[in-house]
Amino acid sequence: MSSEALIGSPEIARPEAEVTGWRRWLRQGENLAVSLALGAMVLLPLTEIVLRKAFQTGIVGGSQFLQHFTLIIGLMGGALAARDGRLLSLSTLSNFLRGRWRAFARIASGTAAATITLFLCVAAWQFVMSEREGGKILAYDIPIWVIQMVLPVGFCAIAMRLIWRSADSWAARLITLCGVVALVFWLGFRPPMEPEKWVVPLMVSLLVAMALGAPIFVMLGGAALIFFWGEELPIASISLTHYSMVTNPTLPTIPLFTLAGYLLAEGGASKRLVRVFQALFGQLRGGPAIVTVVMCAFFTSFTGASGVTILALGGLLMPVLIAAKYTERSALGLLTGSGGLGLLFPPSLPLILFAIVASSNVKSSGVTIEKMFLAGLLPGLLLVILTCIWGISQGQKRPPSGESFSWKEVRPAIWEAKWELALPVVALVALFGGFATPVEAAAVTAFYALIIETIVYKDLKLTRDVPRVLSECALLVGGVLLILGVALGFTNYLVDAQIPSRGVEWVTQAIHSKYAFLLVLNLFLLAVGCLMDIFSAIVVVVPLLVPLGVAYGIDPIHLGIIFLANLELGLLTPTVGINLFLSSYRFNKPVLEVTRAVIPMQIVLLIGVLLITYFPFLTTFLPSFLK
Repeated sequence: MSSEALIGSPEIARPEAEVTGWRRWLRQGENLAVSLALGAMVLLPLTEIVLRKAFQTGIVGGSQFLQHFTLIIGLMGGALAARDGRLLSLSTLSNFLRGRWRAFARIASGTAAATITLFLCVAAWQFVMSEREGGKILAYDIPIWVIQMVLPVGFCAIAMRLIWRSADSWAARLITLCGVVALVFWLGFRPPMEPEKWVVPLMVSLLVAMALGAPIFVMLGGAALIFFWGEELPIASISLTHYSMVTNPTLPTIPLFTLAGYLLAEGGASKRLVRVFQALFGQLRGGPAIVTVVMCAFFTSFTGASGVTILALGGLLMPVLIAAKYTERSALGLLTGSGGLGLLFPPSLPLILFAIVASSNVKSSGVTIEKMFLAGLLPGLLLVILTCIWGISQGQKRPPSGESFSWKEVRPAIWEAKWELALPVVALVALFGGFATPVEAAAVTAFYALIIETIVYKDLKLTRDVPRVLSECALLVGGVLLILGVALGFTNYLVDAQIPSRGVEWVTQAIHSKYAFLLVLNLFLLAVGCLMDIFSAIVVVVPLLVPLGVAYGIDPIHLGIIFLANLELGLLTPTVGINLFLSSYRFNKPVLEVTRAVIPMQIVLLIGVLLITYFPFLTTFLPSFLK
């Protein structure tokens, strides 16, 4: 995944101040609309809690409205990501191209991406029209198809923006537009051959477009379209699975928990928490390393994105490490490697997503969000401890300041940051306290973060800063949900083609030992981490792996933590790991220099992954207390 995927490149993502006229008004209107939708997602569950406790009632259709707000944010956020040139992509080839070759790559990938997106728009339109004929009502006499229209409208907006972003000049954009129109007409109305004969050539073209920089959702959605077209199956079923995935009853936890993390990152939480951990551990040998590891794990667990952690905390923590006499290479490796440590701690987005995908594919798996949250605690703590040990080994034998531990500094630091230190407690009590569902617990957490950052600490202005944070969060979540929706269509094709069952049969015949299978599984997942981002990997690969785990008697919860721990290691995989590129961008270092710096961290995390794999009690002990 390229660094531009998350942060945008200077030539693609222009600041709002540089956008004028009607485009500025459109941008502000879109930001406001998606902010209102995300704000409604926070308030609706809170209102449900109050009404249930005070009046033993609730909002009619409240859960259905919440699910469809997630659909709206998914498509609108995806449109914002396309607008700002921040759709997630895998390729980094465009970073090395210059001049005409770079322009050609942008036009070619933009043409392919926009063409596939328009076909997804057609599929969404067909799905919505079939739902309209069904006459389903959401609530308050609102036809459900009216809200579902966000699917074709959203894909159409994304396609138009992919064409716009394919070049900087009107002439080059016109070339892209003509190419898109020609391809849509050629493939949609006058295919030159039978559909099944075009599967291989189109898949090769899709891989070329991906290499040139096409977004991940285009790769997955395009693969689904090609295979469905080759089998002469209705492409509307792709939008049906997209809709069913994004409106999953537990999926609203993703944008809500992510919003809580964004509010912390945009406020002054990072400085207050660094002061706390510096006061607690800074006087120890390797204390700055401990501070770095704990801070990164804390932020990543809430934002769900290790890139956000590196970008937000890198400038704050790098000077701390350098001042403590860490070598630049050690500091760079520690910060880059620690960026993904929080992925196993609740309420991490990948933990939630694995629970949703695993439970929807294997009904008797017993995988729930609550169990995944508990399962990740000990393995996550193990990785943190191993990383701290390595960080300590790289530090001076004596504290650089020569000062001893002092409660006079610890007490005021903890007191100042007490409300933010309580955030994980609020999330876990709301989740396991019995008075809130997982979605309601996520809303409570997001609302708590909003209150402490705007009213208690006053780091964020309610009218100026909060809408910006809401739209930024929606942009990230929209890009992720866009991938998840189209990836499920591709996954369903694999399931219909009996790929999982054939895979189980072949693997069980070739590998007889459970422990040998676990070793092969780790190698396979490391390869997956090289080729796919963590979100699409969960949707595409988990339905294939869970039946295999069951065949070898592996607890699905344990399998999930193994899966996520391996993909966490994949964030550092030379030379395609996203953390490498983000760290290179943040610290202005060559990618190869960052790659060399993280090699010790890779070894440390690999040891942790193997311990998690072969000592399952680390994962299954805490969930065993839940009935």
